[in-house]
Amino acid sequence: MEFKEEDNFFRQLTGANYRPIMIAGPCSAESEEQVMQTALALREQQVDIFRAGIWKPRSRPNTFEGIGLQGLQWLGRVKRELGMRVSTEVATARHVEEALKQEIDVLWIGARTTVNPFAVQEIADALQGAKVPVMVKNPVNPDLALWIGALERVYNAGITDVAAIHRGFSSYEKSKYRNVPFWQIPIELKSKFRSLPLIVDPSHIAGNRELLLPVAQKALDLGYDGIMLESHPDPANALSDPDQQVTPAGLAAILDKLQVRKTTYDDQELINRAEKLRLQIDEADQQILRALARRMELVEQIGHYKKQNNVQVLQISRWKEIFRSRPEWATELSMNPDFVAELYRLIHTESIRIQTRILNGDS
Repeated sequence: MEFKEEDNFFRQLTGANYRPIMIAGPCSAESEEQVMQTALALREQQVDIFRAGIWKPRSRPNTFEGIGLQGLQWLGRVKRELGMRVSTEVATARHVEEALKQEIDVLWIGARTTVNPFAVQEIADALQGAKVPVMVKNPVNPDLALWIGALERVYNAGITDVAAIHRGFSSYEKSKYRNVPFWQIPIELKSKFRSLPLIVDPSHIAGNRELLLPVAQKALDLGYDGIMLESHPDPANALSDPDQQVTPAGLAAILDKLQVRKTTYDDQELINRAEKLRLQIDEADQQILRALARRMELVEQIGHYKKQNNVQVLQISRWKEIFRSRPEWATELSMNPDFVAELYRLIHTESIRIQTRILNGDS
């Protein structure tokens, strides 16, 4: 995929003087009055795209699954009367066809659809020949290849105005988030496709109003191109996801607190100072890698010793000792113990791999 910044729909919204794209609206379109009331309030905040779900993929039946086709007519009214761009989620070819009939400005593919290549291809086929921007949310599970594949299917259908939406990932681990951000995954996506617009969805990452601002701010600090937030005139009585929606006034308060950072240094002295620090970081990284190489040499020696004495690779007591002591050492050095624990999980996993190879006679 090759994205041209100069004529990309989403890049045009950021403008010459970069500013984040703002997408907002209710999780679900519930009534014509609710849609118009919310849109009118958000227009005053200069929201770029008004969003509302029409078809809602729910985990279980007998819950609110969206208002359906009449919701498209309400979005059409927002577009005609308020002059706002409108967007909704599509999950089938029929959804695409109906949305295009109503001249919906922007479509998005949800996480539950992205996870299914057959469903994405069906949507891509329906998009052939259309001139509509499409946003693709990450799949429910943390699978970068699946996310890229969905983007490629849409792009290969002739849709060059494509953006990625990061809405977090499901995880069995206990977390303060509804969907864990796993920031490294969208960062890797961005590193592969530098011109691909990347939008954050703090509502689905956070799952609650209190975390919306810090999630949105972190995304902007990482260079994201836009924010999608859910806003409802009466969140407590919303028919879907009430805890993660804010009133238009609440949204205005969040936007007022957000800080947009400069994309790069604009002073030569600062550039020189940053380059000097980067050189020092490179030197520190070389020292770290030399230390890791030495550690793995010692691991190989232990592997050969275990093989000679017919001892199994995994020693639980040693595993526990490492994950007890290393975070403690990290704390003494004013480092984040959780980061160090995660680092040593990777190191110890590699150590086990090396020793297993030796025991099996592969070296």
